[in-house]
Amino acid sequence: MTEILKSKMIAVCNTKIAQKGEGVGISFYAFFKNKNDTPELLMEAATWWIKTQQLDHFEKAVKIKKLVENS
Repeated sequence: MTEILKSKMIAVCNTKIAQKGEGVGISFYAFFKNKNDTPELLMEAATWWIKTQQLDHFEKAVKIKKLVENS
């Protein structure tokens, strides 16, 4: 995982957790705007989420943050 994606995922998880609490769920789409302006980064996130980690569509942000920090 690139450092750019790793930093982005941790920042988004931190924001979501701060806003909605530790029970908040997210999908890999949470890391991107509705406009697909970084398709390579989106594919990297999707590959990590779906293929590498074999996660469900929605997961707890605290779980994702921990996985990213340990990768």
